[in-house]
Amino acid sequence: MSLSRRRRMLPWWFALPGLLWLIVFFAIPILNQVSVSLMSGDPEKGYELTWTFSTYWDAIRDYHAQFTRSFGYAGAATLIDFVIAFPLAYFIAYKAGRFKGLWLLLVILPFFVSQVMRTASWQLILNDQGWLVARMQDVGVVSDDGRFLATGKAVIFGISYNFLPFMVLPIYATLDRIDRRLIEAASDLYCSRWTAFRKVTLPLAVPGIFAGSLLVFIPACGDYINSSILGSSNTTMIGNVIQSKFLNVLDYPTAAALSFILMGVILLGIAIYGRVLGTKNLTELAG
Repeated sequence: MSLSRRRRMLPWWFALPGLLWLIVFFAIPILNQVSVSLMSGDPEKGYELTWTFSTYWDAIRDYHAQFTRSFGYAGAATLIDFVIAFPLAYFIAYKAGRFKGLWLLLVILPFFVSQVMRTASWQLILNDQGWLVARMQDVGVVSDDGRFLATGKAVIFGISYNFLPFMVLPIYATLDRIDRRLIEAASDLYCSRWTAFRKVTLPLAVPGIFAGSLLVFIPACGDYINSSILGSSNTTMIGNVIQSKFLNVLDYPTAAALSFILMGVILLGIAIYGRVLGTKNLTELAG
């Protein structure tokens, strides 16, 4: 083999372990679940591949409310996390000084405890007789005879809390990389602080906002822990349905079909989001 050919093959050799990992632990399981989604049968007699595409239509027809609720909760949580995360990331990047490491540690510190335990602790905090709900009633967030726990608001609250670090860290990383001289140049050109932020800082932070939005929205759509612990039967998300179909009902074809429908809608949404925002512009800004 010639030297030039070996040089061309070298990147492929480096990529080979990763490609094998993706094939064994991603591509093969995905193809297996595709075949499962096209099976028919029952848990007692077993399932066999019959190419039953109607499972997908039945899944959409029977569980469209859970899909809509999942996307609504995930979208609301993503927006809430952005509103909280951007000022926090901005403060850490520009104002925290030598305490940046401490602030970042505080952001990721909840991850040292399992998500189930973190969410269950909020179940205790948000109970109807708790101090927090009483203060919410004082400011009108919860009516005097109402409740917060076991509602959609509690589920959105739990999702926002659990996935907040996924929004903070990408935005912080992007803001921290911005050349401060660009902001100084805007000030030298008589831009106000708000104008400099709007025309310089915010556009350059778009890649971090894009990444943070995806990192929150995608897992939030398939989440079932927050709805199980903080919600009720009226707040069931599609993740709860998939979990129940796989582990309790043992209806594997429907569970697999629901999973692929969810994945397909999310991928379509990401494609549209990237198209509207401009993936080329995101790449240029990230560089």
